[in-house]
Amino acid sequence: MLALRAARLFDGESSALVEQPVVLVDQGQIVAAAAGLEPPADAEVVDLGDATLVPGLVDAHIHLTFDASTDPVGRFDRVDDAELLAGARVAAERALQAGVTTVRDLGDRNYVTLALRGDPGLPRILSAGPPITSMKGHCWFLGGEALGVDGVRRAVRERAERGVDVVKVMATGGELTAGTQPHLAQFGLAAMRAAVEEAHRAGLPITAHAHGAPGIFNAASAGFDSVEHCSFTTETGASPDAGIIQALLTNGVTVSATLGHLPGFPLPPRIAALIPQLSGVFHQIREAGVPVVCSSDGGIGPAKPHDCLPYGVGEMVTLLGYTPAEALRSMTSQAADLCRIGDRVGRIRPGYEADLLAVAGNPLTDPEAIHDVVGVWRGGVRVR
Repeated sequence: MLALRAARLFDGESSALVEQPVVLVDQGQIVAAAAGLEPPADAEVVDLGDATLVPGLVDAHIHLTFDASTDPVGRFDRVDDAELLAGARVAAERALQAGVTTVRDLGDRNYVTLALRGDPGLPRILSAGPPITSMKGHCWFLGGEALGVDGVRRAVRERAERGVDVVKVMATGGELTAGTQPHLAQFGLAAMRAAVEEAHRAGLPITAHAHGAPGIFNAASAGFDSVEHCSFTTETGASPDAGIIQALLTNGVTVSATLGHLPGFPLPPRIAALIPQLSGVFHQIREAGVPVVCSSDGGIGPAKPHDCLPYGVGEMVTLLGYTPAEALRSMTSQAADLCRIGDRVGRIRPGYEADLLAVAGNPLTDPEAIHDVVGVWRGGVRVR
């Protein structure tokens, strides 16, 4: 039995902190979590002092095979799958050290990240394999090209047979892939509906990379579980569409906002000019009541290392107007629910996995406290 004492506890849901909590862990699971508990006489007691216990963070959008360099795409031409796998392991370890105890990889090559699942020394890994894209579409170099309705159906079935945890479809072009346009749709509505039908028939969640309004509309109309980015970018800027936002809400679609940028990296002028418009987009999404989780897209560039998710807390508060509790909820319980593992991670409560992050101070009054890591536990084992 392990007993963790701290000054405060955020359970993953409530905006009210538990004061002077004790969390009891047995065989990797939380068996009790409350104020005033007396640990059993034979328990190992760890007093964390003036720290706050938080559920291990859940990054619902990461790329472990991307190396966060200035040329993450070119690297795929230079390395084999063994090297990709080795790099993915290092990336996963880095995320874990920041308190990210679950990651959802939304795009690798040749399904290499599936080999990392179940490693107790790494975060819990959920994998999509190669994202499904149009011919020479966004991230085509990962091997997920599909043509038309029948091609999309076959692609989803292949991923289900491979044992993926989630299906990823590139509904629009993207910044990383030359020749694609983020504001334009890559698949028609019929192909998007076919993807949803096949994924849900296999019992899998399905998410869509979508920047521009046409791709977001197709994903919402087709019944995707979530939309990544959802930036409503146009050819010249970013402009929300109230009707499409309402469709997201009506159809129960969650938005995965890829935030979390390492400070000190100046944005390209075009992107920097978009920030006020993107902030307006997400304010409107929030005001409409669309569920939003904070993810990172870690790996796609130097400002996006694989441990950048915690920086999303401050960005949600300062740029998007969320409270610190809402921001933390979006990368714990809400993200776990989106990933369909909310019955066992993302909360501090009895019966849940003992995936825990302890930070100095109080992140509900000071969002920067999330970076002052005191300890990380994965399945009850201290890894930092």
